[in-house]
Amino acid sequence: MRKLLVTIIAVAVASALGWWYFHQRNIADFDPAYREYAYISNGKSDTVSVIDLRTVRLVRTLRVGQNPTGLAANRRRNEVYVVNTGSANVTVIDAERNSIVTTIGVHGAPYFIDVSSDGKSAYVANSGSADVSVIDLGKRKVAANIHVGNAPGLTRVSPDGKTVVVSNRGSDSVSLIDAEKLAVRTTVPICHEPTDIAILPDSSKAFVACSGSAQVASIDLRSDKLLALLDVGKTPVSLALKPDGGELMVCNFDSDSISIIETTTDEVSASYLIGTHPSHGVVSNDNSRLYVSNFGSNSVAVYDIDYGKVIASLPTGDAPDVLALSQSQNNLLVLDSKSGDITVIQKRKPRKPETGDYGLLTLIPAGEQPNDVVVKAFMLRSAH
Repeated sequence: MRKLLVTIIAVAVASALGWWYFHQRNIADFDPAYREYAYISNGKSDTVSVIDLRTVRLVRTLRVGQNPTGLAANRRRNEVYVVNTGSANVTVIDAERNSIVTTIGVHGAPYFIDVSSDGKSAYVANSGSADVSVIDLGKRKVAANIHVGNAPGLTRVSPDGKTVVVSNRGSDSVSLIDAEKLAVRTTVPICHEPTDIAILPDSSKAFVACSGSAQVASIDLRSDKLLALLDVGKTPVSLALKPDGGELMVCNFDSDSISIIETTTDEVSASYLIGTHPSHGVVSNDNSRLYVSNFGSNSVAVYDIDYGKVIASLPTGDAPDVLALSQSQNNLLVLDSKSGDITVIQKRKPRKPETGDYGLLTLIPAGEQPNDVVVKAFMLRSAH
């Protein structure tokens, strides 16, 4: 019933507001070589949905491995990588053709993938085998398997490419991998059940959310030392860093709140109620807005960072989870994990009779249990 109601609202709003705008904006308005796609992994369908963000339409569904759970885009190559937990491999997608290039086997129960800024290497956390697979993306093969702690969930590569941070959920620790030597530099004991990781733009610190102990760990990546354990709300599940690196937003799932951490001083500056079971957040490129998916209330909260308050609450499908912004920052994609669709919210300049800065543009069907999304924008190489 809820899904039907949301669908009716979406169609009505999109017809009256959103699609008027897109009908005026022909695809010819873009450079002929420009492409922008969103890739969504559908865990229970073993597929990836491809949405053309120029037209905001589903253009392809790709069959990948079993239970895809993580995605990453390559900044240097027009490729997207899909981690398939159930089949212990990584699917490589050619973004220019939106076709599958190859599949690379890794170790047990891979969960997450990150790509170095130079586009040469990918790091896969294998939660079932306590190691990280390092993939040479040029040769399309595993270059090394590095033993870490138990049940590694996430890997993050520092912007300078020197360190790979791995959260070991089963060991209550973080492994710091030397990316040049392909070896663990040190293991840092932190708080209980570490999950999400955020690294500052200057590569000086890493912050790790510990869902089991209501804390966020601050780690100095120059000395490899734990700097602080910061108390936040219950069950911090995800981190959203401002692009300028000054503040870190923590989604506290069981406190219905966000905590704001000052990254320079390692202090929690404030906490705000945001909605029921906030699960993910994303900050706009201009550092002004935080978007938070409220998993338990089928909505997205829009939080104004400068004013420190929620300025809008927007309806979504069932159990909204992971979020992504388009390159223009004008479209917010929300993965509705239970209803199996994507809510697209448009940021606009209000026109009469519209009110507010945001409107529901459309709903796009995906597969079962969409669980991750990545946006890839590029110019076609063949066009130059």
